[in-house]
Amino acid sequence: MCLAYPGKIESIKGDRAVIDFSGIKKEVNVSFVKIKKGDYVIVHAGFAIQKMTNEEALDAIDIFKS
Repeated sequence: MCLAYPGKIESIKGDRAVIDFSGIKKEVNVSFVKIKKGDYVIVHAGFAIQKMTNEEALDAIDIFKS
């Protein structure tokens, strides 16, 4: 089982994006998903694999905080 924490797209340059995971910023490959700045994604092995709605992402983040 894989447990993933939602990250918010901060910037995009080509197939790479800087994603903010509640203060931890990572550069990942986003070639598998259609995204824009401000979207939330799930990342696995350095690749964004799924876009999330803001509601889904914020709900998941709240669960991790509790």
